[in-house]
Amino acid sequence: MYSSDPPLNVVNPNRSTNPDFEIVVSHYNEDLSWLNSHSSECCVYSKGGPKNAPNPPLTFTPLPNIGREGHTFLNHVVDQYDKLAGVTLFVQGRIDDHVDLTLDEMKKRAMDVPVGQVRTYPFRELEVFDHWDGIPWEQFPCWKRWSSMDTQTMGASPLELFQQYIIEADRTPVAVGFAPGAIFAVKKETVHQHSRAYYKRLLERMFLGKMAHVNPETGHYMERFWLAMLNPDEYIQWTHADLAENERNKDGQLAKGRWYRTPIGSVVDLGAMRRGESVDSERSRSLSTSLTRSTSLTRSPNTPASPDTAVSVMSDEEDQGKQ
Repeated sequence: MYSSDPPLNVVNPNRSTNPDFEIVVSHYNEDLSWLNSHSSECCVYSKGGPKNAPNPPLTFTPLPNIGREGHTFLNHVVDQYDKLAGVTLFVQGRIDDHVDLTLDEMKKRAMDVPVGQVRTYPFRELEVFDHWDGIPWEQFPCWKRWSSMDTQTMGASPLELFQQYIIEADRTPVAVGFAPGAIFAVKKETVHQHSRAYYKRLLERMFLGKMAHVNPETGHYMERFWLAMLNPDEYIQWTHADLAENERNKDGQLAKGRWYRTPIGSVVDLGAMRRGESVDSERSRSLSTSLTRSTSLTRSPNTPASPDTAVSVMSDEEDQGKQ
């Protein structure tokens, strides 16, 4: 039940009944019926107020609409640090614009993730982040929805935040790899490589105080930092020579330094279609086609059409109030 002024951190009684697996959901006003079959394994944090509250059988804990999914996930880790499930799958309220798998398939893959690794999901390939002075929104028309929104700025560059709160070092990486949409699964031992105090400090610096805003720029940075934070050996490229020999790593992801880059000037957010896994090709092509048709935007002229690309389309609800 919602209160008029919910606390920034609440202990969620609506936890998964399965100690081995939990789906942590960052919700605003999306239709969560796709989770109903696994409702007993869900821990839903809803930020959309009473009118957008999830329907039964899902239960939920209210949070203020701040910080996007990064605030939600860090809030969960901090509050439940000693009670994390064996494996946690972190998702947003809508995932079909990023993932081409059923929930059962996602759970199966999550349960197989080794300690120290991070499981991500098709259809989107891992992407590169190297805008250490700040994301140049104006160079990417496809990201206009974010640059046009009211945004709370940090007053610190992504590099400063990365060095102070993610790796706590003076080195500057060439790049890091990230999963668009911050949809991933990890074992609790992987989370526990960092202390609760580490995550609490990150939560407070990134999303509380002056950054307690519906669209803080730190929310976009945190989306890009999760993998590097949880498995730096795999997802941080420190030098140009620090490049994987093979195109893909053992998990089927694009390997270190080989991550997909959105072309400057793109008017549609094109993400490379992930290959090399047991993804049904017909279903993938169908999804790519349906996403392409659902937007009136056109493909950037400097990006060739390819059966291995897909368009990431965000719902109107997500535009208006990101979790």
